[in-house]
Parts: sequence; C-alpha cells; structure tokens
Amino acid sequence: MPTCPSPRIVRLNANTSPLSESERQLLATLNATIIEVEGATDAEVLAACRDADAIMIVSAYLRAPVIRELTRCKIISRIGTGVDKIDIEEATRQSIIVNNLPNAFTDEVADHTLALLLAVARQIPFLDREMRQGRRPLNLAHMHRLSAQTVGIIGFGLIGRAVAKRCKAFGLRVLANDPCLTSELADQEGVTMTNLDTLLAESDFLCLLCPLLPQTRGMLAMPQFKKMKPGAVLVNTGRGELTNEDDLATALQEGVIRYAALDVFGIVNVFDANGFSMEHALFKLDNVLLTPHVAAASEEAAADCQRRAAQAVVDVLNGRWPEHAVNPSVKPWFAA
Repeated sequence: MPTCPSPRIVRLNANTSPLSESERQLLATLNATIIEVEGATDAEVLAACRDADAIMIVSAYLRAPVIRELTRCKIISRIGTGVDKIDIEEATRQSIIVNNLPNAFTDEVADHTLALLLAVARQIPFLDREMRQGRRPLNLAHMHRLSAQTVGIIGFGLIGRAVAKRCKAFGLRVLANDPCLTSELADQEGVTMTNLDTLLAESDFLCLLCPLLPQTRGMLAMPQFKKMKPGAVLVNTGRGELTNEDDLATALQEGVIRYAALDVFGIVNVFDANGFSMEHALFKLDNVLLTPHVAAASEEAAADCQRRAAQAVVDVLNGRWPEHAVNPSVKPWFAA
C-alpha cells in the first residue's frame, strides 16, 4: 500500500501532452486522485499543486515561489530530460525529490540533429523551393563532401556522444568541448577534445547539445559568432536560450555565419496551444531551417518516458528511491 493514502497527483501539460494510458494504469495502483491541468501560468500551477503529493511535468515552469507554497509534495517527476524550468535548489530545500530521465530521447535527438545537419549540407530546403518553381539550380555554392568537413559538438554527454558516432559514420571530423570531457573519453569516442575558441574557428557545423545552466545561458552571442567561419552552420537541438537569438538573427542577416538549423527557441513557446508569434527576425530568413521542438519525438520514446515518469511517482509514494533523482542530496520525507 502507498505510504500516502489516496494521494493527489497533478499532471501538468495535460492539454499539450495528454496523460497516456500507461501513466493512468501505473498511477491507478496508488488509488490516487489525478488532477489534469495545463499549468500555463504560475497561478494555475499553484492552484492545482498546492496540496499535491506528486507533480508530473512536461514543459511547464515550477519556479521557486510556487515550490515554496507546496504543502505536501514528495516528488516532481519530469517527463523528459531537461530540468531548467524547475527550481532544483528550492525543491531540495523543501525536501522534494526531482526525478528526470536523462537517457529518454538520446537516439531521437541525435537522429534529428543529424537530419538537420544533412538537410543543410545537401541544401534540401533550397532545392525543394527551386523544384517547386520548376527550376534546377546550375550553381550549388557551399555544397561540400562531408568527409572534407568538420563538426564541432558543444556538450559531450549521452546525446553529444551519439551525435559524434553518427557524424563519424558520415566521415566528418569531430571536435568536442565539454568541461567534463577527458582525454581518455575523447580517445575512446574517436573525437578531438578542444577549447571553445578553437572549436568555433574550425567547425563547418556547430552542434549545441549542452544543458541550459547559468553558465551556458547565452553562451553564443555576436562575439562568438564572429569567431566562426563565414560559411559555418549552427545546429541547435539543445535549448534556444543557449544563444542570444537576436544576435543570431543579425549574424545570419549580415553573413557572419551562413545558416542555422533550430529545433529549440527562447523567443517563443512552441508548446502554446494557441500558437505563437512569428514576428522575430529568425522566422523571416531564408537561411534558417526551423522545426518546433520535436527532436525528442517518437512514439517509442514518448511511451517509454511516460511510463518511467509515472513509475518514479509510484516508487516515491511507496517510500522507494526513484530511478534518477536530479538532487540526490535531498533529505526526502521518507527514510531513504
């Protein structure tokens, strides 16, 4: 029997990412009351979650002022990997375990990163537009053999290593930058470990795959773009806020770099059920390829992620440690 009789579980993002049958089945073992809300604002989140025993979250924010008001919460279960929208420090102070799934979408994000890179390398968006105008371009500038090109990867975790493996299969030279990267791991993965300035200067394709942290927020702005090759391509499947998006648009407009392929954005909330503004300059440029934060998407990954996130709630409300606590130093409400 769960240690919390008839617990209250709030499932956020219930409109943009509805509760799955596998989640319902697992949570049913707790005899729980499940509250399904979107959580588009702090006020909506707090109204639903104040007396919740567990919170499951996809893309909503859980900020410190809201977390401080939670009176019974034992676990915040992230249905995915990134936790930059959850105040981990405040949750830890409130004895709330935060669980995520760091290996949930590794293959999907790596595949999507390569899909964007290859689409730009082979100029697929441009060729599609030309084909629909009844034209075959005679000159394809910037069309290069991949084995003659260099890709730089910023962030060499599970996804970074998966991207490197795929890039090497296409013959690309791979540079990597990560504060946790060792020479031993670089040798094992067949990549060249280097500093950020060298990576910026030598990369024909730059893949952003690091987490959004205070030290990485806005890490690429105009000074960094000016260190890149004029023909370089930025591929961002990490977080939009890793770049200064205004500077990125200017760099693309002025030819500081050639192209960007983006799946993540700070300028808009692509999860907004009412749609989002396209007024930003990035939406108006031909040398930008855009996808709406779908790099992690697959039917298999979604099912696995939903099941594992629900299982983490079941585990904690039964007094067990979950699969992957982001804040392992937390002193939870139960004796670990």
